Amino acid sequence: MAKNTSKIGVVIAGLLLAILMAAMDNTIVATAISTIVGDLGGYDKLVWVTSAYMIASVAGMPIFGKLSDMYGRKRFFIFGLVVFLIGSALAGTANSIVQLSIYRAIQGIGGGALMPIAFTIMFDVVSPDKRGKMGGLFGAVFGLSSIFGPLLGAYLTDYVHWSWIFYINLPLGLIAFVLVTKFYNESVVHAKQKIDYFGAVTLVSAVVSLMFALELGGKEYAWDSAMILGLFTLFGVLLISFILIELRVEEPIISFKMFKNRLYATSNIISIFAGAAYITAAIYIPIFVQGVLGGSATNSGLILLPMMVGSVVTASGGGALLTKFKYRTIMLPTLTLFVVGITLLTTLTTETSHFMVTIFMILVGLGIGSSFSVLSNAVIHGLSMRQRGSANSTLNFNRELGMTLGITVFGIIQNHIFSNKLTSPFSGQAPNGMELSDPSVILTSETRNVIPVEVLDKMQEALTISVAHTFAWAIIPAAIALIMAFAMGREQFDPASEMETYNREASH
Repeated sequence: MAKNTSKIGVVIAGLLLAILMAAMDNTIVATAISTIVGDLGGYDKLVWVTSAYMIASVAGMPIFGKLSDMYGRKRFFIFGLVVFLIGSALAGTANSIVQLSIYRAIQGIGGGALMPIAFTIMFDVVSPDKRGKMGGLFGAVFGLSSIFGPLLGAYLTDYVHWSWIFYINLPLGLIAFVLVTKFYNESVVHAKQKIDYFGAVTLVSAVVSLMFALELGGKEYAWDSAMILGLFTLFGVLLISFILIELRVEEPIISFKMFKNRLYATSNIISIFAGAAYITAAIYIPIFVQGVLGGSATNSGLILLPMMVGSVVTASGGGALLTKFKYRTIMLPTLTLFVVGITLLTTLTTETSHFMVTIFMILVGLGIGSSFSVLSNAVIHGLSMRQRGSANSTLNFNRELGMTLGITVFGIIQNHIFSNKLTSPFSGQAPNGMELSDPSVILTSETRNVIPVEVLDKMQEALTISVAHTFAWAIIPAAIALIMAFAMGREQFDPASEMETYNREASH
């Protein structure tokens, strides 16, 4: 393990770049999607541009995390980085939504290795007395990237070309590759153990089955059709099979025994539900700004800056406060702000000002930030170094799963409400055969400006109602996250105890 302080600093810089890229690619297409769809077509499949990345990432996280515990962090981090860059290069060349979704899935496979292993490497190379501060820094970068992604995507889309939201990863990734490859010298011995192939297959298959059922239901197939019911049934069978396998194998991908630890279990549950509510805000605020307030893609990205600032403040602050307060004490007030922020977003109307939207987003950002730094420390509390890769990957898996389900489920809700509010089609009133029942036509000024005023008003009202009602549903997971924070227990980060464990295990 690297002892030289300067080398550790260089490694940390490489890890931060990797986290910046992988987390940013969760949301970088959020404000560029309308332009991408306008260029490539396929509005009915647009959700897969985001979901494909997240599904692949979610499925891979626990697998790569476990493999890193068994065979070492570095090799799988580099593997994930290379695959991520290959997917990024391919995504920029896509000429259809289907092709882009496939390339995004390749990106997601790489991202599934980068995110959890980067956090675990940080915990390995940084001494426990500095872990709170460093965890805050990593959490701040994660929060920053979650908002900076849409902003950067919007800017590149408006002023360069949407393909550059993927190409921008190449120079950043190459720098991270050089820094980690050259300066990270891993010396901890990892015991070679049996790989849980059956668990990996059933986990990936279960996640994919669920996502296909949620995405295709109500669109290509009716909810009660044999196809959708079959996918849900397959998901249930595979999930049960996965759990049974994990309970019996010697080295499970996800250790359910660790869930007996209350702090570990509650941290993971919070990450699922907070992630689901958070990604809803990150996706639908830009849509509201573009479609109702009339902003450009860049303006809709800029409106997220207050949320970015808020999340960075509490991510950094949460990490700094770890040695002074219990995990629960830090999480409760911030998650309360989170619930308040999501609740206020349900009051959006066509008359809501930019200023009020900004206030709402600051509250959401302040509410979510601490989860990026505090939970990553809480989830490894009391665990050995050889368990931390699996623990961190499970936490990231659950956060990504929550975000993926949030995008899919709340996307279904928003589309359903929007369609119902448009009680009659506007055919005959649209120029050039424009389909006015498609909400994407009001997301760009070029198409919005040619829509008859009375029709545009109806569409904007329908979009506003659908977004506000979607946030009303998002209160549920946000509230569950807050409730689970009460159950986190009284544990507190203890640098002295962690230092003793760190020195003992690092010496072997």
